[in-house]
This record gives sequence, structure tokens and C-alpha cells, in this order.
Amino acid sequence: MRCIILEDEIPAQMVLQNYIAKLQGYDLLASFQTALEANCFLRQNSVDVLFLDINLPDISGMDFIKTLYNPPKIIMTTAYPNYAAESFEETAIKDYLVKPFSFERFLKALNKLEDVPAINTSAAIEPSVFINVDKTQHRVYFKDILYLQSDRNYITIVTKSTKLTYIGSLKDWLLILPNASFLQIHKSFLVNFHAIHKLVGNTAFVGNEKLPIGRVYKNNLLTILNA
Repeated sequence: MRCIILEDEIPAQMVLQNYIAKLQGYDLLASFQTALEANCFLRQNSVDVLFLDINLPDISGMDFIKTLYNPPKIIMTTAYPNYAAESFEETAIKDYLVKPFSFERFLKALNKLEDVPAINTSAAIEPSVFINVDKTQHRVYFKDILYLQSDRNYITIVTKSTKLTYIGSLKDWLLILPNASFLQIHKSFLVNFHAIHKLVGNTAFVGNEKLPIGRVYKNNLLTILNA
């Protein structure tokens, strides 16, 4: 199933990306924050499922559906449950998810789609997210992340092979990254602790980088590394 996401809030985008990445038979083609970008993509590409937020900055999700000549199957997402009755008047809409929704509720929505492939959540699928940088969607696998650095309103993701910088916050990443692998060592740094190969005083050595360890985070870091 070829999917796209139209959601103007980055944290909500990342939750959907994380959920979709766990599934077999679902291919996330792109994520968009504006209806104009999504509309251009839909005109040029075949899409089976659209995850659509109702509250968009330029047009409502309901009005956007009405502009589509041959809409894909749609799963609506919103923080406002009062739109549910109206949304089901559109035949393309198969379910309505109220944020925040669990992975279990997400699966129930997918099972309402017709002729969908079987969802195998037990398969060993590498979790990942798509990051929009300079109008390009970059897939980032969690296992490849060495660390994330926050600088005011920007996040830099450092992997084994690249660096990506975009507008975001560490708080968003703390919601989706697995606690078993990532921890915060400083107000500006979130680290894959499997990538830490040395600690010297208040400095963590990650790859070729020396990262500061904040005083309030050091005890937790030492406890986890020595467990």
C-alpha cells in the first residue's frame, strides 16, 4: 500500500511515520505540511492511502477531499472528536483517529481499509522516520542515529553517514525514539548510548565528536551505562 501523510504538525507526522515503518506491505512515499504540496504529489503519483489532518493552515481536510477528483482511501486524524460525524459522509474516509492515538488504535483503522495486505507487526522491521529537508524527504533509521543536537529552533540529526538540519525540537524526538537505546545527556543533546565509546569527565565521545554531559543528566547516564 502506497501511503502519504498530510499533517502540518511535525510531532504528529513523526508518530504516523513511526507507526507505518513498523508494518509490512505499507510504503510511505512522502509527508507534507501543506495541501498544495500534497495536491501536486497526488496529481503525479498513484497513492492508495492518505493520512489526512482535518485542521490544516491553508484549507480544512474536509474541503481538501472535495478538491480531489479520484481520492485515495483516507484515514482522518485530528485533535477534535466533534468532526467525526461529518467526516464519515465522505465515502473515501475509512476511519477517524483522535490524537493522541495508540498503535493498537492505528492498526484498527488500517484493518477497515478494503483489500489491504495483512499487517505483520511481529516482523523485524527497522523503525525509521522521514525528515523533510530542503523539500526532500530523507529516511532516517533509528539504529543509524549517533546523536541529535538542538540549537534554538533547529535540530541536527547526525548519523553514521550524514547530517540533516531542520526546524524541530528534542522534545519531539523523545516521544518517538526507543528509551532502550536513546537518552538525553545535555539540554541540547540526545544520544544513542550504544554509540558512546568513551567517557572522560563531563565529555562523551561519540564517533569523532566530543559531546558535553550536563550535570543533571550525568548520574542517569552512568547508571544506564553501568547496568
